[in-house]
Amino acid sequence: MKLFSVLAAIAGLTLLAALVAHFGFGAVTHSLAAFGWGGFASVCGIHLALIAAMGLAWAVLLPSTRVWVSIWGRLIRDSGSEVLPLSQVGGYVLGARAVVLGGVSGTAAMASTIVDVTLELFAQLAYTAISLLCLVYLRPQVAPVTPIATGLAIAALLATAFLVVQRRGFDALDRFARMLSSSWAKKSAAGVAALHTALRDIYRRQTRIWASFALHLACWIVSTLEAWIALRIAGVLLGFSSVLVIEGLLYAARSAAFAVPNAVGVQEGAYILLGGGFGLAPETALALSLLKRARDLMIGLPALAMWQLLESSRLWRRGAPAEGHPW
Repeated sequence: MKLFSVLAAIAGLTLLAALVAHFGFGAVTHSLAAFGWGGFASVCGIHLALIAAMGLAWAVLLPSTRVWVSIWGRLIRDSGSEVLPLSQVGGYVLGARAVVLGGVSGTAAMASTIVDVTLELFAQLAYTAISLLCLVYLRPQVAPVTPIATGLAIAALLATAFLVVQRRGFDALDRFARMLSSSWAKKSAAGVAALHTALRDIYRRQTRIWASFALHLACWIVSTLEAWIALRIAGVLLGFSSVLVIEGLLYAARSAAFAVPNAVGVQEGAYILLGGGFGLAPETALALSLLKRARDLMIGLPALAMWQLLESSRLWRRGAPAEGHPW
């Protein structure tokens, strides 16, 4: 599986290089310079605010946890997903680990991560649906409604199946575990039962579930501001609804290309195709995509370095000899 990810990443990087070469390295760098430090700072600032808001959406599912813990966990989750796309330890695991270090139990961290990811997935589907409606309104003659709507329906069915497995699937695992008699099976059954209970307790709080979903949906919509403001700074005066269509369908394309690490090449190609329908020059679309990748590195690398430092410090303290005992 890792070999496939490496090959997919190489193919994506090749596509990215080919796109830059085709539209001109000079033209792309010129467009990138048009965004300037102001555009880059605005993209980073808005994204940090969105991470905090998404951390709050996670905190809603963990009412007894301090808000900063879930915000920190969300920062590490996103940093791991964007900066370490080939890592065997995914961003979700890193984020859960981060909140565990903040005092959350392992079971609660795992269960809340599963629910938070599910709610964010449904919020993204709603965001894509809004983008599709805007596309139909703005470009009724050229809108590829049928394929997008079909893909959206399939994604919704898969998301619903994922939700059903969380609510019902653990019962089957419990029954299977009871058929086994080894100590390993008993421990596994206990772990599955604890996770099932934690998931059930979270889903039982319907008000918090809907509040978390609403926060995620708001974050998806507000994320459009990143590209809209950056384009304005670069002198590209696209309407907010037009940028919303581009961004909404772009992230749908990224989700469909989940097998490609960080959607390298796919994101750039999608920006060119979607932006072209609204008059966005391909070199500007490429520059905007590269600006976002630079944003991910600017935010993700220091966050992961800090997380690694905290982990190392914790392991050092655990491994240090007790006071009065020599090495």
